[in-house]
Amino acid sequence: MPPDLTVIVLAAGGGTRMKSKTMKVLHEVGGRSMVGHVLAAALATEPQRVVAVVGHQRDQVGPHIQQLVPDAVLAVQEEQLGTGHAVRVAMQAIGQTSGTVVVATGDTPLLTGESLRAFVAEHLASQAAVSILSGVVDDPFGLGRIVRNDEGDVLAIVEEKDATDLQREIREINSGILAFDAAFLADALPRIGNDNANGEFYLTDAIGLAREDALAVSAHPIDDVMQTEGVNDRAQLARIGAELNRRIVTRWMRDGVSVMDPATTWIDADVVLAADVTILPGTQLLGATVVAEDAVVGPDTTLKDCEVGAGARVVRTHAELAVIGDGATVGPFSYLRPGTRLGTRGKIGAFVETKNAEIGDGAKVPHLSYVGDAEIGEGTNIGAGTIFANYDGVAKHRTVVGPHARTGSNNTFVAPVEIGAGAGTGAGTVVRHDVPPGALAVSAGPQRDLEGWVARRRPGTDQASAAAQALAQSPMAHDPSDESPQERA
Repeated sequence: MPPDLTVIVLAAGGGTRMKSKTMKVLHEVGGRSMVGHVLAAALATEPQRVVAVVGHQRDQVGPHIQQLVPDAVLAVQEEQLGTGHAVRVAMQAIGQTSGTVVVATGDTPLLTGESLRAFVAEHLASQAAVSILSGVVDDPFGLGRIVRNDEGDVLAIVEEKDATDLQREIREINSGILAFDAAFLADALPRIGNDNANGEFYLTDAIGLAREDALAVSAHPIDDVMQTEGVNDRAQLARIGAELNRRIVTRWMRDGVSVMDPATTWIDADVVLAADVTILPGTQLLGATVVAEDAVVGPDTTLKDCEVGAGARVVRTHAELAVIGDGATVGPFSYLRPGTRLGTRGKIGAFVETKNAEIGDGAKVPHLSYVGDAEIGEGTNIGAGTIFANYDGVAKHRTVVGPHARTGSNNTFVAPVEIGAGAGTGAGTVVRHDVPPGALAVSAGPQRDLEGWVARRRPGTDQASAAAQALAQSPMAHDPSDESPQERA
């Protein structure tokens, strides 16, 4: 790549056809904004500077771009008067420059860094004043046509509204991605006029100016022309999104990931997968999720910004900002909320919800529980139906369960509370105070059996009939008539 390279990204348009309060280039595809994809491609060219032209909703677009590229220069286009005007605003924002200037649009999310690098290299090799990234399409309607002479030299780019009938038959189109010699661009921009059907300043008119100056103009057709396709409405957004996902899934399969059903698998652009990961149908891996080797994810699972360890198994689970350790198992029907960390060989089982919970190596929360604001020690088993009562109506509090504890079913831990190492709790216990290590905590009273209660209170019911039949067949059954008046009360 050239040592002095400037990339200008056009992101000022309103995108009215999206019919959205969100700026067009901020709509997401594959876990990134559209302009985020273009910026990633731009950074792959190792530019000395990146300039983003913003206009509509720049209070949204500008901070987003600078979050992605902190040293990006923002150039404000107050009025959207065409691409030539936008680039003039960008060049004014950076002052005098030299070298090469590449111009890209912010709504082409399929564009890759490899393609943009190749285009820059072709531009430099051609020694042209202007180079066009072009493509050959079956239906060029609405797109600018590349006009060549009989020798194949580029003469001009003609927009649809300004084209003749013969020019409209041309199938080589302008992608909107251009490369310039910086000195020529600085000279050409003030000379571009707006005498056209739209009254706009077209950057593509620089091609005609280069020809007038007897300078070389080149066009380089890209094989994968879909990379240059812009998004203008939500139908296009969905179609491009599906195509991007197809490409991502295909790439991971070629890198050694087993995807059982690519049609129902969605993988965002920033996801990282190791070889020999298996993804089952209906799975979505979103954000910055990382899955280590030999892990199995799915079916019917959504992970966003999660880490899954080697050999882990995650089935029918929704998780966000969670860490799942090596060899751990999660699901089915589990909900891991932010701050969940499951240790090596740990388990979060069916119908369990966790939040801000540290679950140690080999620890298990197998069934029907809520674990919030908690620390569970190594090797501990939490009984079914346990609730970590972490909220008192005003503030959140934390529960700590020591290593190798055994808690009974249907417990409630009223935080803040600590259950010591090796301690136990009885079924149905409500723990309101700390439990010493090795102790057994119980809070229920002794069981009382009020015999004959059904016969007295539910006479004539199926329940009473079944009880009477069982009593008649059992020689050990107690006769309710033997009860004292107090027992029958």
